[in-house]
Amino acid sequence: MKKTLLSIAATLILFFPLSANAAKTVKIGFINSITGKEAQIGENLTNGAAMAVEDMTAKGYSVTVVKEDDGGDPKNALAAYEKLVTRDGVIGVVGPYTSGSANVVASRADQYNVPLLVPAAAKEEITMKGYKNVFRLNAPANVYSQVLMKAVAAYKPKTVAYVYAATDFGVSTVKTAQDNALAMGLKEVANEKYQQGQPDYRATLAKVKGTNPDLVFLVSYDADAILLMRQAKEIGLTPKAFLGAGAGYTTAQFAQQKDISNLVVSATQWTDDVNWPGAAEFSKRYKAKYGKEPSYHAACAYEAMRIMIETATKAENPASLRTALKAGSWNGIMGPVKFADQSGYTNQNNHPMLVQQIQNGTYETIYPAQFSKKQLVYPFRR
Repeated sequence: MKKTLLSIAATLILFFPLSANAAKTVKIGFINSITGKEAQIGENLTNGAAMAVEDMTAKGYSVTVVKEDDGGDPKNALAAYEKLVTRDGVIGVVGPYTSGSANVVASRADQYNVPLLVPAAAKEEITMKGYKNVFRLNAPANVYSQVLMKAVAAYKPKTVAYVYAATDFGVSTVKTAQDNALAMGLKEVANEKYQQGQPDYRATLAKVKGTNPDLVFLVSYDADAILLMRQAKEIGLTPKAFLGAGAGYTTAQFAQQKDISNLVVSATQWTDDVNWPGAAEFSKRYKAKYGKEPSYHAACAYEAMRIMIETATKAENPASLRTALKAGSWNGIMGPVKFADQSGYTNQNNHPMLVQQIQNGTYETIYPAQFSKKQLVYPFRR
């Protein structure tokens, strides 16, 4: 009987070999804006990360994810990171989402020597301080404005107005947009910074309308993005192009507002029609699971969590994880990923950004040419 059982066990191992990943369980922290002003975008990150855990578990990886909600508050994010690394004993952390939160947490990562993998926060400073334990998957803020300006350059706009949230992401993105606009010979005719969550932006938008800009460059999170565009329509602000710097201009909720979102142009880290491995399949599975289109935030969180799980499983401690993240390279739904020191950045992935335009309620990639299936509609019309 004993020989029979051993024979059966050997046969099972032959046909169903034990995964090399199954022997070790890794504990990873995840900080995100689950509640608060950015909760809708945060939901995309939560969903993307959850899909990565499911996929990696199905491949035999064993992982425990400890989730922390920072509510979009940098103080909460720092407290969450300190809890994760000192009490929960995680080997690495994915997150946070907002630039303000990620920037504060990044400043402490070398103190605790636990790697932080930032999936979507864009402020340049996050990876420009030489931190050894901070890695960023997404392209930084300066690339948002670069691709947006390049997408409309052929139409020779002459003036630009800025409307943006008084956040780390907003201020940082507009600063680099100003540099890129200057290089293009664009004249700045308005610069309007606002506090998030206001009920009425019409006075601000009226100032912008009075300057008659060719381009209106916007940096907003989701609720503000919708309200700004609705009130822009109410007062008749009609530039030749609305340029949204990612964030609130790239969500399913924004695209659904067809009466105000049509023909808005936005920078994005990801679309589902690129030829990166698994991108289209990820989009299909996400829509089937959650009943809506994934934003680039979901894709960024998915790939960051996938990379963290894969790399952490092979690492023995945070120090060896840091070494492995620095030395590794990956290729998945965000394209080739390599954390390198370049152009003043440390551990920064050189990620190519895309430009999309909402056409008839659908996000269409319109730049760069190798990823584009549609042409930019210019000038903007209601």
